Amino acid sequence: MSELIEYMQTLGKRAKAAARVIANADTGVKNNALTAIANEIEAQQIAILDANALDMAAGAKNGLDDALLDRLELNAERVAGMAEGLRQIVALPDPAGEISQINSRPSGIKVGQMRVPLGVIGIIYESRPNVTADAAALCLKSGNASILRGGSEAKHSNLAIAACISKGLQEAGLPSDVVQVIETTDRNAVGELIRMEGTVDVIIPRGGKGLIERITKEARVPVIKHLHGVCHVYLDDKADKEMAISIALNAKTQRYGTCNTMETLLVSEGVAAEFLPELEALYQAENVELRGCVKTCEILPSCVKAVDADWDEEYLAPILSIRVVADMDAAMDHIHRHSSGHTEAIVTDDYSKAMRFLREVDSSSVMVNASTRFADGFEYGLGGEIGISTNKLHARGPVGLVGLTTQKYIVLGEGHIRQ
Repeated sequence: MSELIEYMQTLGKRAKAAARVIANADTGVKNNALTAIANEIEAQQIAILDANALDMAAGAKNGLDDALLDRLELNAERVAGMAEGLRQIVALPDPAGEISQINSRPSGIKVGQMRVPLGVIGIIYESRPNVTADAAALCLKSGNASILRGGSEAKHSNLAIAACISKGLQEAGLPSDVVQVIETTDRNAVGELIRMEGTVDVIIPRGGKGLIERITKEARVPVIKHLHGVCHVYLDDKADKEMAISIALNAKTQRYGTCNTMETLLVSEGVAAEFLPELEALYQAENVELRGCVKTCEILPSCVKAVDADWDEEYLAPILSIRVVADMDAAMDHIHRHSSGHTEAIVTDDYSKAMRFLREVDSSSVMVNASTRFADGFEYGLGGEIGISTNKLHARGPVGLVGLTTQKYIVLGEGHIRQ
């Protein structure tokens, strides 16, 4: 245990020193590093896929479920997506050093705010090895050093990607300590990382509810988190039928194992008898199990009766709960009781209802006439994300570059003294 503590403290000290370097690096240097990392990931595609194959084989042997295996798997398209995500971040404005809200005060001084990096960011994640590239890139561009702890199930994949990151940093003349990947699979490393108050400025967990609950409970370092994604789509009685069916199908079936996948469909009773049978046929074609309220089961006899726990469940699987509601107010009441605060959508042609839904639904992303599957950093133009935050402080929604910075006040004077 003493060796582990010493190892983690060494990582922390190196990260703290590297944070000063990357905080002062200009945008061009950071972009050069990101481009070099993207090029190296493409050049090492075969090595990365070979490493991932080892993780996939071990995952299948150890009984990982389909959702986790889907998150773990890399293919040529996903590796190319990692490189593309890095290049998109290159093209984004650098938030570090941005000055805003300069105001002249009666005393003559000028007061404003400057956006600055958070410092050292610890990121703990499960399964998805692409997070290694995304997290490193977002931290780097925003001027932060990072310590990354991927799940043991993705060890080989993460280390292969980390080697590309290290080489890219060195090519750009930056210290490799700007991004450090914890190499040990010892679970106690997580416990040490989340208690490193002197060196780590914020922790961002990405993974299952159990992991995030544990980190939130035990961390001595501030945490940016979301526990789970119980996302809703409400089909209003003023919805265009073709649009409603298309969105309801896509929000559930485009991909199952993601936090922005719809888990509960709410349907106005005014259109339920018309919309639900068509949706049932489409869901059955995708082998989606339907669990419904009493009214839903009356319309869809093949539907399984939902239990109370279904309304709070993040399935991450081809399972969907459906509730027929009286109107939009009833839909919003259901969302208020059962939402995880991630993403909710309304499908309606009624402008007034759409605006009410946007104002009154208190989630990190609220949508009108769009699939919940759009709720991620890539689709929002953030060039990737480090996670989806359902916190209200300090970042909310997809956490991209701006969410990895904070602000400090700056004062500009010309020899002013206070009278």
